[in-house]
Amino acid sequence: MDEGRVLTLHPQGKKGRSIDRQKYDLTRQAILDCLKDEEMTQEELVRCVVERLENKFEGSKGWYMESVKLDLEAREVIERYKARPHDRYRIVR
Repeated sequence: MDEGRVLTLHPQGKKGRSIDRQKYDLTRQAILDCLKDEEMTQEELVRCVVERLENKFEGSKGWYMESVKLDLEAREVIERYKARPHDRYRIVR
């Protein structure tokens, strides 16, 4: 694999995506920063990450957020858990 790319994993074992390492790293850090102090719903997490990535790179911030979020779930860095009324995400401690 090219050092400038990351092959993401998927929590359900589906085929991952090869994405730019710099965009992966920026998105990963944004997700972890957003979840550092509080658990979030999908909608809250998207809003937080997209805001943090504003003017950082070209491309769909939401698409990168989803791809990296799934990768972090597969690597057990973060987890999604059932909550009402919406599932929530948190960093695995």
